[in-house]
Amino acid sequence: MPDTRPDTRPEAKAAPGAPRIALIHALEESVLPIRDAFVRLWPEAVRADLLDASLSSDLAATGTLDQAMIDRFLTLGRYAASGTGAYDTRAVLFTCSAFGPAIQAVKEALPIPVMRPNEAAFDEALSIGPRIALVVTFAPSLPALSRELSEMAEARGQRVEITPVLAEDALPALKSGDGRGHDAAVLRACASLGPQDAVVLGQFSLARAAQVLRPEIACPVITTPDSAVRALRQRVLAG
Repeated sequence: MPDTRPDTRPEAKAAPGAPRIALIHALEESVLPIRDAFVRLWPEAVRADLLDASLSSDLAATGTLDQAMIDRFLTLGRYAASGTGAYDTRAVLFTCSAFGPAIQAVKEALPIPVMRPNEAAFDEALSIGPRIALVVTFAPSLPALSRELSEMAEARGQRVEITPVLAEDALPALKSGDGRGHDAAVLRACASLGPQDAVVLGQFSLARAAQVLRPEIACPVITTPDSAVRALRQRVLAG
């Protein structure tokens, strides 16, 4: 039986004035990991999920992030930021890792905090050391995320040594319901990493593999959902 069952744990009842966080997804497989992170790390927050599963397939088909894709992200971001009346949207978090320039356009267009999926994890990794293994299962994410990590390091005045890792068979396994096969593929891809200061699992859907990697990897394994929720909570509550 597949082990990608839906999260059926009840949410905490929203208190008056609870912060509403809009979550925008391009992969169905990203939804459960971020829900789990909120349940564990910020249960008081009200989540609002938007899923457009065509974003990733369209990017893979065209091979480029064009203006039409950026416009779609702007539309999604503005809709997500509009709230419902009962709750004002306090921040927007994108969980799709291959769309950096489009998310940056949304950040510049909205008056509320907008977070890229990897920025908190990259910030955490750079605080540990310069040797960072960046693991993905969706090939178009790798150049975009490597560039983002390099730019963040440069802005901090740091050097970074990125070891890119593509776990090619992992995402198809997860999409077919084979969670264990996904995790095994990630473990195989990371088997010969060599010395690293940190390993970043660069997609939300990858977070589940941390449990099998951590006993085998002699450095911190950072997941994007946990890092993002911790950073969002700190930013929203401080504001």
